[in-house]
Amino acid sequence: MADAIKVLLVDDHQVVRRGLRTFLEVQDDIEVVGEAADGAEGVALAGELQPDVILMDVKMPGMDGVEALRRLRELDHRARVLVVTSFTEQRTVVPALRAGAAGYVYKDIDPDALAGAIRSVHAGHVLLQPEVAGALLSQEEGGSGAGRGGSLTEREREVLGLIADGRANREIARALVLSEKTVKTHVSNILMKLDLADRTQAALWAVRHGLSG
Repeated sequence: MADAIKVLLVDDHQVVRRGLRTFLEVQDDIEVVGEAADGAEGVALAGELQPDVILMDVKMPGMDGVEALRRLRELDHRARVLVVTSFTEQRTVVPALRAGAAGYVYKDIDPDALAGAIRSVHAGHVLLQPEVAGALLSQEEGGSGAGRGGSLTEREREVLGLIADGRANREIARALVLSEKTVKTHVSNILMKLDLADRTQAALWAVRHGLSG
């Protein structure tokens, strides 16, 4: 399983972790490398185990999922975080996405769909159930970035469209025949001009304004 997607489970309910592990361990391309019972332990294990994808609950004792997401972003951890939770309220959903989650699904998701979600976020895609995307976009509508699309250069719009398609910087560089460093500069400029916090918000902005493929 050298090429398997390495997954870390972070949930304060042991029965949930056990169920997730039982299902995921039968997937040929997914390997569960560890479990954590709260956000702090999850952040520590992420540094130790270097997972590709972290399945993260939101509501946990001690350091919750949102704070763990913020900490992972501060540490510039490469793992993609897929929030798996039973909470559907906007006040729970939106902070997790703003903190850097690559996707948000509910615990009643079909097992095969969960495996697909893991593969999708690992491939660089932003994965949100429709009502979740609507919750975030409704807050962005009319916000500080809404009217700033005209300040983007044509190249920045091309980069933004590829971000929305789930492309990593290396893939964008290859597609546009640019250096990866140049792509990083474009991404930084896009976030600054649109007053967005991260690639997830940039991807949603692009979808909302018709820039995705």
